[in-house]
Amino acid sequence: MTKEEARLFKERWRAVNEIIIEEARRKTVSERLRDLEQLYDFGQALGWANREDCTEVRARWNRLKEKVGA
Repeated sequence: MTKEEARLFKERWRAVNEIIIEEARRKTVSERLRDLEQLYDFGQALGWANREDCTEVRARWNRLKEKVGA
């Protein structure tokens, strides 16, 4: 890869990152909570969650979701 190709590669990824950041900024609180809940569920499916803490954490998320109307 030449220096010019590397520079162009970096510029393209910078543009991609700007789009990703802008999309994240436009998300509503409900959309962000839904995304976070999906990550939480994914962690549970992989067995990463501590079973003792799951009930309490889930209750907190449910209360938060109720408050924002998600």
